[in-house]
Amino acid sequence: MEITLQHIFNLIIIAEFMLGNLSNGFIVLINCIDWVNKRKLSLVDKILIILAISRIGLIWEMLINWFATLYRPALVVAATELRLVIFTWVVSNHFSLWLATILSVFYLLKIATFSSPTFLYLQWRVKNVILMILLGSLIFLILNLIQMNMHIKDWVDKYERNTTWNFNTSDFVTFTLLVRFTMTVFTLIPFTVALIAFLLLIFSLWKHLQKMQLSFKGHREPRTRAHINALKTVILFLLLYATSFLSFLISWLSVTNQAKLVHMLCQTIGIVYPSIHSFVLILGNSKLRQACLGVAAKVWAIR
Repeated sequence: MEITLQHIFNLIIIAEFMLGNLSNGFIVLINCIDWVNKRKLSLVDKILIILAISRIGLIWEMLINWFATLYRPALVVAATELRLVIFTWVVSNHFSLWLATILSVFYLLKIATFSSPTFLYLQWRVKNVILMILLGSLIFLILNLIQMNMHIKDWVDKYERNTTWNFNTSDFVTFTLLVRFTMTVFTLIPFTVALIAFLLLIFSLWKHLQKMQLSFKGHREPRTRAHINALKTVILFLLLYATSFLSFLISWLSVTNQAKLVHMLCQTIGIVYPSIHSFVLILGNSKLRQACLGVAAKVWAIR
């Protein structure tokens, strides 16, 4: 039974891996073609390119880690491979989360309507705001890497005092829990920022609809549509990330109980976020959506 489920999870992981590379690769390709043709690129397209590249790296890292953990668990214990796996995960996951959060903040500043002088100033300096958030996130990345390196160093030092590297399940579980707890703390920060942006967007839309309630335009009014489209994108990001985050926490708990099947299920669910959310971004972006429909039409015509 366990072997059968393991094979099923393998197939799902591979399918998610292919979908993730397809969606993120499509975002990079279309925007790069547009960049070459027009010699310029909008801020949101630049964010999408970097976000898609970071997610491609994250998906590859998750696939390699999946098969390495499943079939070559010794790799996770060795110091060099351990540091490489953890650092790669931290960097790719950091940019995947923070750039999606920055996209939520961008939608908020571009679409929301508030009369606050501070908000109006931020709207006027939206590029600087995005740049400051990105630079600020690098501080969290450095702190995260430093903390991870400390955990790894403690783990390595413990075994260097021994004559051989013996695998101790109890010690490794403790080390894994420390690493996952650190990851959890640092991934909560971008999620909180995105949640605040989502709540402000809802409040802005509610205020806007109050002003439009006597008009016959209703949901057809451009700003209302922009609000709703942005809300859909942010909601799906939050839902997918929350699902991924919960699967990460459950996976964390499954390590202590040595529940292998639960751990594999959570890892399978975790890869849904970087794979599927990129399709949401494609459908929510008019340029990417039209390009996707054009490709689909050509494929259908060939058939």
